Amino acid sequence: MMIKRRMSMGLLGALVLAMISVGASAGEVLDRVMSTNVLTMSSDPEYPPQSFLNDKNEMDGFDVEVGREIAQRMGAELKVVTPAWEIITAGSWGGRWDISVGSMTPTTERAEVLSFPVVYYYTPAAFAVHVDSPVTDVAELNGKTIGVCGGCTYEAYLNKTLVVDAEGVPPFTFDVTAGEIRTYETDTNVFDDLRLGDGVRLDAVLTARPTVEEAIKNGYPLKVIGKAPFYEPLAVAIDKGDEEFAAKIKEVVESMHADGTLSELSVKWYGVDLTKVD
Repeated sequence: MMIKRRMSMGLLGALVLAMISVGASAGEVLDRVMSTNVLTMSSDPEYPPQSFLNDKNEMDGFDVEVGREIAQRMGAELKVVTPAWEIITAGSWGGRWDISVGSMTPTTERAEVLSFPVVYYYTPAAFAVHVDSPVTDVAELNGKTIGVCGGCTYEAYLNKTLVVDAEGVPPFTFDVTAGEIRTYETDTNVFDDLRLGDGVRLDAVLTARPTVEEAIKNGYPLKVIGKAPFYEPLAVAIDKGDEEFAAKIKEVVESMHADGTLSELSVKWYGVDLTKVD
């Protein structure tokens, strides 16, 4: 905080800040990972099948396995931490973790504070309602109360502010105008409210289709309605400022695309190859 206050004193402070920024961008994160042989990844413990605590109380899931493979190819062990999603997407991680393999969409707004070296898969979004709901078409959700994870892509879609400009992603339109958008810390919290009954607390949920299908498999009384409102390109994210680290992550993940590892992991966890959009 003291440094920031001194910046307002004039050009000297601005020059100091610029010098600090340059120093921080010269491979600092990559050097730390390679010297400690530990890659620290942020993850969500309640986002199956992407990431969750399994029966052994260990982090598991598609994203976790992708992160573990990235670490292995860098000659490092994976360490997982679980900060809140809003903290992850805010950037300025300060070395608390090195990477996010958390099914994050590389939006223009997020790119102001984070870097997205590479997309590793694509997933369809989906609206879901309680099995007792009479709703059969997304147009019937206009004016309804819809639950989403706070600060995520799905909230942006409902707010009609979502911009997805990654290559290879089909165009989309904003087809639903919610009467109320309720935000939650995790999708599990959303599902828990929706399972109470049609219209009790929520009328619908918007999230990743694989996440809904996993919830249904685990006994949640939900059903998917309509086609995918949009497809998300999901990217590895890192804090801004280390181009060498970004280049290394891109190299590693592209090798996982090329040799079929990502396709195999997608089929294992989703039953389909989501690493490309047909």
